[in-house]
Amino acid sequence: MANKQGKTLFVCGECGHESAKWLGKCPACGSWNTMVEAATIAGKPACGGIAGYTQAISLHEVETDAAQRVSCGMPELDRVLGGGVVRGSTVLLGGDPGIGKSTLLMQAAARLAACGRVLYVTGEESAAQLRMRAARLGVEQDMLILAQTDLSCVESEAQRLNPDFLIIDSIQTMFCADIPSAAGSVSQVREATAILTRYAKSTACAVFIVGHVTKEGALAGPRLLEHMVDTVLYFEGDRHDAYRLLRAVKNRFGSTDEIGVFEMRDTGMAEISDPSRLFLTGTHAAGCCVTCAMEGTRPMLAEVQALLSPTAYSNPRRMATGVDGNRLALLLAVLEKKADLRLCDKDVYINVVGGLRINERACDLAVAMCVASALLNIALPPDMAVLGELSLTGEVRAVSRMDKRVQECARLGFNRVLLPTGKDVKPPKGMTLLEARTLSDALRTQL
Repeated sequence: MANKQGKTLFVCGECGHESAKWLGKCPACGSWNTMVEAATIAGKPACGGIAGYTQAISLHEVETDAAQRVSCGMPELDRVLGGGVVRGSTVLLGGDPGIGKSTLLMQAAARLAACGRVLYVTGEESAAQLRMRAARLGVEQDMLILAQTDLSCVESEAQRLNPDFLIIDSIQTMFCADIPSAAGSVSQVREATAILTRYAKSTACAVFIVGHVTKEGALAGPRLLEHMVDTVLYFEGDRHDAYRLLRAVKNRFGSTDEIGVFEMRDTGMAEISDPSRLFLTGTHAAGCCVTCAMEGTRPMLAEVQALLSPTAYSNPRRMATGVDGNRLALLLAVLEKKADLRLCDKDVYINVVGGLRINERACDLAVAMCVASALLNIALPPDMAVLGELSLTGEVRAVSRMDKRVQECARLGFNRVLLPTGKDVKPPKGMTLLEARTLSDALRTQL
């Protein structure tokens, strides 16, 4: 006799791959010990689809809403979202415990309440606790609060109230009665996200979902969770530090290169509109170099610091914080081969001040210059910024949007910029452009 309760499947917690039997290694993503038992209901798919047209229509017949974006009232959050929240979109916000996810969403909900009805669903706190948080943050706008973990009750209440914005805090606490597993399991998280996504698309309600992260820093639950939503935001930073970075790793309605900078205060999250000054310490010691990185459309000055120490071991350490470790190893090899600097007997430590992470190659020359400065114990000029990419031949190559980077350096008081030769850049008034064709030329003229 067929099982009326459905059949048991094993789902990979990393990629969502389903298998009829347990496997030690997932055949899809290759992860070990990630297969978790999950049950499906007979005759019902594991995930609901997105509501839409039942028949195919012409692309030109599809109606679009010209005013689909709504400002959150927080410029830094709007920047990361691509100009505001899109109606009918699903936004997933992840971060470490205590990083400030609920605080940020409470402040955003207070500002969104002026544009429409907000329903805040909490599964981790009581309504009284949420009211105390609102009072601490100075939230005066009224909103609807629902302390509930049963997703069927949440969905029915949302259909009755028809809110413009729905906030779920958090997705790991929501459970579907039709899924015979504990809240927070792979099947529960996947089904709950599917229901919320379907509700957002069918009602044009913008849904914000709070997600927990694992100890590795990835969002807890199946990897499929990130594919189901429209936007994935990560709230980064040290919980013992005051500054937070909001970074978009997926955005169907905007760029994924933008970041927002916040400061945790007693009154909540304060936006940092000029983060370039935040990441500059003003230190003029050997091993320090200032560069300009582009985060989306925003130029941000960052200070790179290097520390070298002799090692007694055959394999010296190379440790980088804020810079890709593989890229650092490549730059050290170029320094040894093309600049004749002996680094094989030195431990090399690189740090980007303020917890900023630099991913672009426009900061290659700055990293190489600060390593050479630390090795020779000669400080770089305090009013100089360094821009440029390094090739394996030791050539300094041009980078994109050089004019915008130079303008930002001039705005913050830097009078000299070291950049690649041949780049047609008009220097601002009072600024001197120093050109270098190779890494050896840069080192010879500045150190």
